Amino acid sequence: MSGESTRERARTEERLRRHVEVLAGEIGPRVLGAGDALSRAEAYLRDELEAAGLRVERRAYRFFGREVANLVGVPPASREARRWYLVGAHYDTVADTPGADDNASAVAVMLELARRLARASLPLRFVAFTLEEPPAFATPWQGSRRFCRDTRRRGEEVLGAIVLEMVGFTAAHQPYPAVLARRGYPETGDFIGVIGDRRSRAFTQRLVAGMKAAGTVPVESLIVGLRGWLLPISRLSDHASFWDRGWPAVMVTDTAFLRNPNYHRPSDTPETLDYRFMAGVAEALEVAIRGLPAA
Repeated sequence: MSGESTRERARTEERLRRHVEVLAGEIGPRVLGAGDALSRAEAYLRDELEAAGLRVERRAYRFFGREVANLVGVPPASREARRWYLVGAHYDTVADTPGADDNASAVAVMLELARRLARASLPLRFVAFTLEEPPAFATPWQGSRRFCRDTRRRGEEVLGAIVLEMVGFTAAHQPYPAVLARRGYPETGDFIGVIGDRRSRAFTQRLVAGMKAAGTVPVESLIVGLRGWLLPISRLSDHASFWDRGWPAVMVTDTAFLRNPNYHRPSDTPETLDYRFMAGVAEALEVAIRGLPAA
């Protein structure tokens, strides 16, 4: 069970809330067409990762004549590692939404994990992906796809990728696609989901076991076949870029549009999120990551 005190949990919730309010409140829609919003978000993330004690690599490229960048936070003990685990989240949004759940919630939890795990001996990378949303999604310009190509060119290997995608919304009722409706999943939307493909089964099971052992949030899991193509909605984030490379990866999610009616809408605002739930997700992931085997 969790060892965090009530006071420590409150501090975690406050840090998470601050990150979300900066990204989804002060900055707002984080798209190339929204002035300097995407670059302001990038600068904020860089400052926060550096404040956590990580060295930040800015990996820039061009998209329709504009420069964009993935940010890679490297803990001190991991700087020489060629094989590592990854915790990542995209920091862009679609137009006309402040993107509190999609995806400031996930970025906030990633930053909290970077703060907690900056001195861990495990080889780690913390990556803020750019351009996950359309029109770059599923193209060579999607931030995670660019990152995977760069990783392969560098001769490095991903031991397991943990991609955070919308992790801040809870609801009294949890809808499911028809194919999952009779599998016994909870009726209440107060759990965090962990989705892996068949090649990622062992990694998924280890991660889920660690999260459940933490006892801070209900955890449900799903393994999908054919890199997720048997359930196409399971591919709708940056984890699919790793599946397509054959690297173990999971998506950690509140189930996105299945649960959250504010998805891709102006109503996806900071006050709609459950920060206690997010704190539980962060703590569960910390416990699970610390339990992963060394490279």
